[in-house]
Amino acid sequence: MLRTIGKYIFMLELGYKYIRVFKKTYFHPFISQKPAYKQLSLDRQAYSNSILEFLNIEVNLIGKLPEQNKILYAMNHRSLLDIIVMEHVFSKYGKNGVWIAKEELFAAIYGGFFKYSGCISVNIENRKGLLSFFKKIKSTLSKVDDLNIYIFPEGERHKGDGILEFQSGAAKIAKANKLDIVPIFINDTLESVFKNAPYKEKKIVHIHVGDIINTARLEDDYKNFMNKAKEEKQ
Repeated sequence: MLRTIGKYIFMLELGYKYIRVFKKTYFHPFISQKPAYKQLSLDRQAYSNSILEFLNIEVNLIGKLPEQNKILYAMNHRSLLDIIVMEHVFSKYGKNGVWIAKEELFAAIYGGFFKYSGCISVNIENRKGLLSFFKKIKSTLSKVDDLNIYIFPEGERHKGDGILEFQSGAAKIAKANKLDIVPIFINDTLESVFKNAPYKEKKIVHIHVGDIINTARLEDDYKNFMNKAKEEKQ
């Protein structure tokens, strides 16, 4: 019980500390978008690496990220740890990127973390808001030539086997901005991993990175990649 409470206290305290760190860049009067997104990426990665170190979790990456940027990384979503382990992976490759997050997250008690760390909000129920969202993505990518897009195509967490039906946003973003899509499969139920953390002995979680997949067949190609990754682990 105390261990569970302790990890939440640690994460919240560190999170609020980093909100202040993010704000220094977010509100900087003289910084342009490219160095701003780079700094925010570095700060998110530092936060995530601290969390994994505290929880005693190690990430085993199967495959490798492409050297080029302006990639849309499509990932399955099961736990609040998903972003944290992926930021750790991106830190190893020096990647600069931005998360696409539901608008409601920006209004939650921890909303400042999403807003000031450079995430881009989307409201899929609002047509006008969607148009504004796609314009912002295009404008940002035109000004930040090394930016990557991170997205959960399912749109929400899924605790069961397999994946939920993909929403159309990921494919539309990639097509509209001529981005390659790289699939990533988190081959662990990180909800249970987080529940049992922190660990006395190192806990290893497995992340699979696939090759570039077809935008028009995103969900089918992702499922094929995921099933192959599952077979490799067995």
